[in-house]
Amino acid sequence: MLQALLIVGTVYVVLLIGVSLWQRRGPVDSKGYLLAGGSLGSILGLFTFAATLFSTFTLLGMPDFFRIHGVGAWTFLAVSDMALIFGVIWIGYYFRRVALREGYWGMAGFLNRRYGNRLAGGVAFFGVFVFLIPYVAIQIKGVSDFVAQAFPDLMPIWGWSVILVAVMVLYSELGGLKAIVYNDAIQGLVLLVVIWIVGLSCLQEVGGLEAGYAELRASQPELLTVPGPRGLFTPQFLIGSAVAILMIPFTQPQVSIRLAIMKDDRSMYRMAVGVGTFAILVILPTVFIGLYGALRYPDLSAFEFLGQALIRDQPATLAAFVLIGLLAAAISTADSQIFALGTELRSILTIDDDARLLRITKIGIGVFALLALAFSIVSSDQLALLARTSFAGTSLLAPLIFTAIFTRRGTGGRFLPLITLVAILLFVGSLLGLVPENIGPLRLDLLLLIALALCALLLALVAPGNLKE
Repeated sequence: MLQALLIVGTVYVVLLIGVSLWQRRGPVDSKGYLLAGGSLGSILGLFTFAATLFSTFTLLGMPDFFRIHGVGAWTFLAVSDMALIFGVIWIGYYFRRVALREGYWGMAGFLNRRYGNRLAGGVAFFGVFVFLIPYVAIQIKGVSDFVAQAFPDLMPIWGWSVILVAVMVLYSELGGLKAIVYNDAIQGLVLLVVIWIVGLSCLQEVGGLEAGYAELRASQPELLTVPGPRGLFTPQFLIGSAVAILMIPFTQPQVSIRLAIMKDDRSMYRMAVGVGTFAILVILPTVFIGLYGALRYPDLSAFEFLGQALIRDQPATLAAFVLIGLLAAAISTADSQIFALGTELRSILTIDDDARLLRITKIGIGVFALLALAFSIVSSDQLALLARTSFAGTSLLAPLIFTAIFTRRGTGGRFLPLITLVAILLFVGSLLGLVPENIGPLRLDLLLLIALALCALLLALVAPGNLKE
């Protein structure tokens, strides 16, 4: 398997870097480097959007999530992702109309202009930084831990993490967003093919879907119920998760920037429908792998189960392609997120020299990559829950962003950014154990989001000339 991995991996890395160099033709300015020229077609939009959304936690996190918590894992993602696609089609039209009129460079800069103060953009940048760095880290950690399981004596975990980050930063810095978009198309296809091959193999091993579920019903019937054996999938968890995932296209900058640079609204609508189809295709086989794990390896730790199901139980060549698929999933999300943080930084800088702006942005991207690498070394192995925490944290920015999209310039002033900052700090405090996770019957993240939404709605109603500019 090591020989196959080295051959396939070398070809894959050369392909990524080659595409980046190919995209580097001609002079490079900020718009070409950071916004891919601002004209993305529906096909490329589909693959880059999907590859950015469906990351390491899809292939590693979701099978284990199903194995531990049961069928509610399907509701957690499948229904939530369909809501996300509806949001892209409905809200995306209004977002693009306002964003393009403002000269969109990033969500933080967009909010600065819409609110008429730098506090709004600063809060947005702080929020995405706090919650995206850990999300990038789980991509790095998930793959590094997994590869270390496959080759325990070859290299320490941190060594794999360094290699992954180095490749990611190299081709991102070389080719900019357009290189990332083209490479996302490659990586999305690799992930889809690999996950279906492994999923069907696992399903065959348990005798098919019907036989597998019958066996599971006899051995662990609690996995076929909601809220599941550990009580995770409560109505509040599922509603909060659906809302958080619905907000991703507008609260996570690596996704919102892809909406802003679509060629036109028609391309965006086609892309959204395609992503909905991709979502079902990429999530379904994770259920097969999770079913296999629940029946064959119910008592193993997360990475022990994944090592068995995805590597040791598969032929050597297929196992090598699984590892490449994992690298593709991790890189396609992590590079976009780190690059988006750089774009957000650029959007709030007030420097007239484009060359200097681009230089500072590239340095920022490198710094963000190093921070994500450091965080990956200390993060836990609960990939799906960590991803959900990132979604929930950035969703707190939604009322701030939607007010900017749907109301007149200046609505909310400094008040809405300020209370959004307080909400983010309270949520971070709950993650650190300093603030209770539940206030009365409600989860804190859901309560904070409701409070912010009500404040934003009240401000929109009392401001003259609203609700739509």
